Order: sequence, then structure tokens, then C-alpha cells
Amino acid sequence: MEAVILAGGYGTRISEESVFRPKPMIEIGGKPILWHIMKIYSHYGINDFIVCCGYKSYYIKEYFMNYFMHSSDLNIDLANNQVEYHNSSSEPWKLKLIDTGLDTMTGGRLKYVRDHIKGERFHMTYGDGVSNVDLDSLEKYHIEKNASVTLTGVKPPGRFGQLKIENGMVDSFREKPEGDGAYINGGFFVVEKKIIDNIDGPQTVWEQEPLQEEAKKGQLAVYKHEGFWQPMDTLREKNSLERLWSSGEAPWKVW
Repeated sequence: MEAVILAGGYGTRISEESVFRPKPMIEIGGKPILWHIMKIYSHYGINDFIVCCGYKSYYIKEYFMNYFMHSSDLNIDLANNQVEYHNSSSEPWKLKLIDTGLDTMTGGRLKYVRDHIKGERFHMTYGDGVSNVDLDSLEKYHIEKNASVTLTGVKPPGRFGQLKIENGMVDSFREKPEGDGAYINGGFFVVEKKIIDNIDGPQTVWEQEPLQEEAKKGQLAVYKHEGFWQPMDTLREKNSLERLWSSGEAPWKVW
């Protein structure tokens, strides 16, 4: 199985960081969030990745081209032009880093890499969110439902504290309660390759016509995930993920 990761957007809502590098390369605990996502998939034995690059794609390519250097200590002898690596670590990953264009939409990026996908079924997610979703169970559910696409449905956390007011006084206060209980698209898809043929072109948004059409045909399944899920759309969310990682109790660290 391969995993396709959408990593080409501008990341405008976290422009404090994305002005310097693409959002998937923003670091949590000293590692790009893209690395964290790939570690989640690798835990489930998925080590072949197709990364749909776009905005500032050079940063993604450079990081993995020099991954061994980034993850090692170095002794450098400038006089003799020699480098000695030690305390090095690596991963069993094989990557295809495909430049899918600056302004291509999510569906268009998927269509662009169609011929790079070897199998008839693949995993897919966004390059800016982490979760402890059980990918084995997700894939099993997809097969049981005989669906064309299965997405992971999640309940987003509340963003603000909630006040209950009686006669102008606060009767109770809840800090960041859960949302309204509705499920939303949390990414972490399993997809049958054949439906890529239904994507019109580079301006097609995956979450609009393609998924809406599969829903109409009864081919879009939802795997309900009640555990941890968090996107990194804003600096506030980035800092929240950083605090979880620093605490040593990051819920998405399943490896």
C-alpha cells in the first residue's frame, strides 16, 4: 500500500510560519509535521509515499534529499574534505516527491500523480494534521463497506470557552468543550484508484465534486474516529501540538 500526502497548498492561515516554508515543513518537536504524519503511516507498515508538492516544494525535496545528514551528528574535516556521520538514524521510507503545481486544487493534485500510484487502492491524507486513528481498522472498514472512498469522520474540539448565563451572571463555565457533536472530514482516506478518472482537471477540489458524486452513488463511507485528531491550520494549533509533544504525551505518537 502507498500513501498519498497532499502537501502543496500555500498555508495562508498560518502565514506567520508558511511565509518561510511550506506548511507541511513547519516543525513540531524539531521535526516537520510531514515527518510525524509519515511516522503514523509507517507504524502500520505503509512506507511508500507520494507527496504532492507545490508551494516552496524545494524545502520538502531538500529535507529528504539530505535526510541522513539532518538525522545524524557530523564530524567535518574541511582541510581534507571529509565528513564522518555518527549517531545516525533513518526510516524504511520510499518517496516520490512530485511537483503538482502552485495553484492546483486538491483533486487536481491527486489526478496529477495518478500514474505514480502502483496499486488499485491507496491511503491519502493532508500534510497538516495528525491523529491516532487506527489505519488497519480504517482499511478493513473500507473493504467491508465495498466503498470507492472512505474518509475518517472526526468531531472537532471546541475553540472557545462556553458560558452558561443566568440573569446576567455566569452560572457555569466550560473551557473549550467539544463542538456540536457533528462529524467532519478529518482526512485519512482510503481510496480506490479508479475514481481518479472522474476528476476533471487541475482546478477540481477533491472535497467538492468528486466526493459529492461518490456520496450520491452510495460509494462514500465514513469511518468514525472517536480518538485524537488535530489539524495545524493556525499558529495557535501549532503551539498546542508543540505543547503536547513537549509533555511526552502526544496522542498521535503511536510509534
